[in-house]
Amino acid sequence: MNWYTADLHFWHYNILKYEPRPYKDIIEMNEGLINNWNKKVQKNDNIYIVGDFSFGDANQTLNILNRLQGKKYLIKGNHDRIINNSEVRNKFEWIKEYYVVKENSTPIILFHYPIQTWDRKHYGSLHFYGHVHSNISDHSLVNNIPNAYNVGVDVCDFEPVSLKEILDKNTI
Repeated sequence: MNWYTADLHFWHYNILKYEPRPYKDIIEMNEGLINNWNKKVQKNDNIYIVGDFSFGDANQTLNILNRLQGKKYLIKGNHDRIINNSEVRNKFEWIKEYYVVKENSTPIILFHYPIQTWDRKHYGSLHFYGHVHSNISDHSLVNNIPNAYNVGVDVCDFEPVSLKEILDKNTI
């Protein structure tokens, strides 16, 4: 099973000021995101994190990574500086800037930022991104781009989502 998520921002104290997340503090947020992840993602599932995983130090980030199920793949976001730590890097199957995964023969372009055009866009490929969180003004820039979907936790009920869930929801 493949899962997709973005913009978790573990250990980012200010994210609770910027986003209307339903948590009273950063500890509750971290625990809520971990629980939501592990309710869906199984040990042998693939989970593609489309950027901005953690603001924590190496020990904080390793603690979270060790608690999360699944094979983790990271598309680098603008806040993923923690991957400079080799122990953190080694917890991911790989770390890339951009990636194309095929699911049910459909190419899915994974890139942290929303883009207007991508490989095979006019042939049914999809684009999964993060970065914009729940910012309505940023969404207006990509709202009319068919087959582009925000997989960030702020618009996906604070949990990873499957391709089927994304297409069933059919929102950006």
